[in-house]
Amino acid sequence: MTKVATSSVNAIDSEFYLPADAFFRANLPTALTFDDVSLATLYSDILPKDADTSTSLSETLRLQIPIVSSDMDTVTESRMAIVMALNGGIGLIHYNMPAKDQVKEVARVKRHIHGLIQDPIAVSPTDLIGDVLAMIEQKKYTFSTFPVNDASGVLVGLLSGNLVKDRYKSKKVADVMTARASLITEQERNVAKDPIKAADAFFNQHVGLNKMLVVDDAGHLRGLVTSSDVERITAEAKSRRKPARDSNFRLVVGAALAPVRKPSGELDRDKIITHVGNLMDESIDAIAVSTAHGHTAGVGDMVRMVRDAFPSLTIIAGNVTSASGVEFLADCGADTIKVGQGPGSICTTRIVAGVGIPQMTALHVAAKGAAAKGVKIIADGGITKSGDIVKALTMADAVILGGLLAGCREAPGEIMEINGKLFKQYRGMGSLSAMKAGSAARYGQDKTDNARKLTAEGIEALKEVSGFADDVLGNLIGGVQSGMGYLGAKNLPELREKARFMRVSPAGQKEASPHDVIEVSTRKN
Repeated sequence: MTKVATSSVNAIDSEFYLPADAFFRANLPTALTFDDVSLATLYSDILPKDADTSTSLSETLRLQIPIVSSDMDTVTESRMAIVMALNGGIGLIHYNMPAKDQVKEVARVKRHIHGLIQDPIAVSPTDLIGDVLAMIEQKKYTFSTFPVNDASGVLVGLLSGNLVKDRYKSKKVADVMTARASLITEQERNVAKDPIKAADAFFNQHVGLNKMLVVDDAGHLRGLVTSSDVERITAEAKSRRKPARDSNFRLVVGAALAPVRKPSGELDRDKIITHVGNLMDESIDAIAVSTAHGHTAGVGDMVRMVRDAFPSLTIIAGNVTSASGVEFLADCGADTIKVGQGPGSICTTRIVAGVGIPQMTALHVAAKGAAAKGVKIIADGGITKSGDIVKALTMADAVILGGLLAGCREAPGEIMEINGKLFKQYRGMGSLSAMKAGSAARYGQDKTDNARKLTAEGIEALKEVSGFADDVLGNLIGGVQSGMGYLGAKNLPELREKARFMRVSPAGQKEASPHDVIEVSTRKN
């Protein structure tokens, strides 16, 4: 009987498919990015669905999927961060907002109870149905039934979607709503421990109802649970999805930290530490000191300042593209370093400043520094598909996504319709509008400096609405697990160990994508 060889790489293969260090050295001085390389398939004894995608960003912060949503003002606020954590990742709340609002965004994530809508959108009894229709149109809501609250937040009725029609636009909500006395509600104290279990019992008892309105002893509306949410969450409980939670079972969340400065130009330590303290009061899991150029004295000072004040806090810092940059930030106290300068789809740093290293080479070099210092690295930018994530994870511990999530319904910003298609705004934090909103310091500039104009290192664009983040993340992680299956990697450390690389020609890049066919779209609206 012929013995089947099961070794990962045999002698013949090893001449053509190289491990990372030998591969990138062989390609010097050319720097490479994702489409320039491909991974060699290896013997596998695992199924993709069994591949473990969990990772950690520090000793205290572990994720079930290696994906972080970017701290951009068109990508991550509380809605996106909640979905990220429920899927096993983490979201970084951007800082282009007042400090107190950022704290509130973090609080919404940490206090989120899966299935219970804590701040349901309500209307006033004095509103006209026409006002409600206009709000639905403006906000692009996909629902038309609303609780009705008085000025003090007390529930006074329920407006049925059957009555939110143009023919009733001149009528007041109070005239057509179902009054509070006719509604069946649930007390807040009865759902606090397990809202889904309580809602399941509620809907079983009250056949035909599809919304459970939660009120406190004074009658204030405190939440809402829909029967469809209960069914979805019950199904999720049987699935393989595992949320990322802290030691107290709350969802994990991070936030970007603004470099607040005094008029003299020095960092304003009191304001920075006070703000981080407020975030810590809400049990923040990570702070991100994010700038375009992280290998600088200012970023180092910020990291040291936060580390000295909060020794146990997970600190993410960046961005860099060198081993020395990683080592510098690690010495300052960072747990995780962001790698990437200029690879993002809306970033123009390489064009404007003429600097930056293509992402795969940058990750390889940065990984050397991370190994020397025992810290983690995150690939930030340039990822357009799940295959890019697989390649990035051969060097990095996680990836940051911006563009792939900016079109999701949970991303900040209103949905706009253009020629029958739905879009959302997506802008680089180095775009003029984003810098004027607060991110100028991220690029070493000052929005209040009238002596010179801000120099943009990013653009503003539109992203076609891609659906819900749940579906996008599910497809991406499915692709990552598929890649791990091709390499026989049971987990991410094995993926890094087993990865073998080959350079791809322009013809090979073309060959890798669908070609010589007319593609038929089967995407649902």
